[in-house]
Amino acid sequence: MESTGSPRRGLLDRMFHGLSDGAGSQDDAELQRDSRRVGCTPIASHVDRDVVTLHGSLSCVTLRPRGGVLALEADLYDGSGTVTLVWLGRRQIAGIAPGRALTVRGRLGCTDGRRVLFNPRYELAA
Repeated sequence: MESTGSPRRGLLDRMFHGLSDGAGSQDDAELQRDSRRVGCTPIASHVDRDVVTLHGSLSCVTLRPRGGVLALEADLYDGSGTVTLVWLGRRQIAGIAPGRALTVRGRLGCTDGRRVLFNPRYELAA
């Protein structure tokens, strides 16, 4: 999305994308260091159909219908990019909440121009 320069627009962008562009650069660097520390590569370095192991922080968690089935969706951000995690048929998963650090494994896909992992294996970080 292009910024209109309006403070309200910036707030809406942060609400929908979970992050700000300018002030988050220090946080972005820290998230990227954490990802490398646990042996993962940045989200931005992967392409569709790659088998990936990613580490980051959950920026939002939502419940929405997908193909007639409820799905738990969470956006994982690692400082370089975002991937949407989708657990089909799940209403909730203990420990999956905004702000939680997580390592996930699965095959990266692309849906509606967004990176997606369906039913990823996951490990909650301490």
